[in-house]
Amino acid sequence: MKMRKRRKLKTWVKIVLTIIIIFIIILIFKGFRTNKTNNNKTDSNKKVLIKKNITPKEESNELSMVMTGDCLLHKPVYSAALQKDGTYSFKSMFEYISPLIKGKDLSYYNQESIIGGKSLGLSSYPRFNSPEEIGDDMVDMGFNMVSLANNHTMDKNEVGVINSVNYWKTKPGVYYTGQALSEEDRENNIKIKQKNGIKYAFFSYTTVTNGLLPSAGKEYLTNIYSDEKAKKDIEKVKDKVDLIIVAMHWGVEYTNNETEEQKKIASYLSSLGVNLIIGTHPHVIQPITYVNDTLVFYSLGNFISSQDSPDKLTGAIASLTINKKNNKITFKDVKVNLIYTSFIRYSPYNYKLYPYEMVDTSILSSYKTYYEKYKTILTKEDSSVEVASIQ
Repeated sequence: MKMRKRRKLKTWVKIVLTIIIIFIIILIFKGFRTNKTNNNKTDSNKKVLIKKNITPKEESNELSMVMTGDCLLHKPVYSAALQKDGTYSFKSMFEYISPLIKGKDLSYYNQESIIGGKSLGLSSYPRFNSPEEIGDDMVDMGFNMVSLANNHTMDKNEVGVINSVNYWKTKPGVYYTGQALSEEDRENNIKIKQKNGIKYAFFSYTTVTNGLLPSAGKEYLTNIYSDEKAKKDIEKVKDKVDLIIVAMHWGVEYTNNETEEQKKIASYLSSLGVNLIIGTHPHVIQPITYVNDTLVFYSLGNFISSQDSPDKLTGAIASLTINKKNNKITFKDVKVNLIYTSFIRYSPYNYKLYPYEMVDTSILSSYKTYYEKYKTILTKEDSSVEVASIQ
């Protein structure tokens, strides 16, 4: 009996020891698997971190932009737009160039002749007043940035400016600048807008007034340029935006070369952090260039007018891509389409804008000569600018 009990005891001891050993082996195996998994995760995380350190993520945002020059409505232009019902329509004049405008994120032009309201009487040179329908048709074509500070801002005195500003306030999708109803209204017009991840601000100034000045205390009616005014305005937004655009009405009429004053202002605005300067007033085309990192269009000529020579009837529509990468603004794909305003000089007036690609000798006999002239002017300071070819 004692022998049997001892044997049974030994058997139970062996079973218990075997179970303990198996349990220990299982624990060891699990621990090994866990450590291996953790090590793999750690190694994986290290690889990710190393990869991020080698190739940091770069954020890039882009805006498409198009711009043109002076919308200057002499009497023959708005007379040609008069409809039988007494309204005005300019749409047919723009049908060939509207594809160059539509679909862009930002589309700029200068409303040279003030939209002062029909109650003041439509008028032409030397003191203009244009029908509201020109603004309607320009906006319908796609323009959403309008410069209002120029040498014809005060053509219809204070009431003209009041009517103009109140008109543009009815266009909520349009960023207008250069005129205001009060100092408070001017301050409120210093807006920051955002599109495609790019914050931008837009200012408009004129250096010429034709001797027509706002009365004392009402300087807000038109933005007459000074270094001090520009600095004060720009410093309000400089640290809040990525892109600063300034429209400058400057230079000498009918000259294809920028003046020393234009160069000086461009350099000063560049020092303030302005990225893009769009020039108007000479009524003819001037060069495109960079001043430091600032892209400058010294003059885009006339968009539409009834002026009396192919030089003044030739204007430009410029397009480009604005790129923000790592908080730095650059420009690429700068391209210019030359445009020509063709018209019959005597009643019934008939105006039509053509891209130079569509122009032939039936529209302008020496169109190739003018094309080469303005291609040379546009690119003489920056050969990277592309000018659309002609037939």
